[in-house]
Amino acid sequence: MTPTRDLDELLAIAGRLLDGVHDQFVAGVGAPSAVRKGWGDFATEVDLALEKRLTAELFEQTGIEVHGEEFGGPDVGSGLVWVLDPVDGTFNYSAGLPTAGTLLALLDDGVPVLGLTWLPLIGHTYATRAGGPLLVNGIAVPPLEPTDLASSIVGLGALNVNSRGRIPGSFRLDLLAEISKVSSRIRIHGSTGVDLAFTAAGILGGAIVYGRNAWDNAAGVALVRGAGGVVTDLAGNPWTVESESVLAAAPGIHGEILDILNALGDPRASSSGGPQS
Repeated sequence: MTPTRDLDELLAIAGRLLDGVHDQFVAGVGAPSAVRKGWGDFATEVDLALEKRLTAELFEQTGIEVHGEEFGGPDVGSGLVWVLDPVDGTFNYSAGLPTAGTLLALLDDGVPVLGLTWLPLIGHTYATRAGGPLLVNGIAVPPLEPTDLASSIVGLGALNVNSRGRIPGSFRLDLLAEISKVSSRIRIHGSTGVDLAFTAAGILGGAIVYGRNAWDNAAGVALVRGAGGVVTDLAGNPWTVESESVLAAAPGIHGEILDILNALGDPRASSSGGPQS
């Protein structure tokens, strides 16, 4: 693993570079689709410009290559590599919703050792290195305390009841229903980065992420771990860069949500139909 003193230095460099694109990020709010990437997914010109800029700056200042959402890069499971999502929550960003940001993680043989989530539209930053602590706006905060689902807000991933695929919409709807029996405080923010950062900060008690991309998940996984939370996939296996989902929560809540998931069974056994998600 990278020595702690090097991680601190790299975290500081990464934070300065993310600060440096603040004005460009804010100025681009409302940008329309520039590249269609698939059903219900697109990138704006801001996504492309920020990724090019940050990729160049990160490599210049750290000598570590970058794997970005828009242009790819080296294998995320081998050696040191930055993983970057220049605009997470692109639909929100394009629509003018403030729940969008930039996600950056440093992976060491696939393990997130640094995580940064910058939310310029609400003026919040979240950062950590392996072992913590979580830094919110640059200030260390206490680790997460055990709590219960009934008193907590839970962030859920995208929901289209007609979607099919690895985790069908019917399963997602069933999960929402079962969680709502314990906590009616359910939110769908449309941004994995927001859900995981808010979980790390204790704003949410937990977050359920249906996506599997490293650029969406790695930064937030690092944040929740650095804050003392629990992170697995939806089956309860320890999260790795190869995982196909994320369940991140404060101690106590994680076990409660996992029990609900286990009772629902294999998502692939759920009925499906309609477009992919």
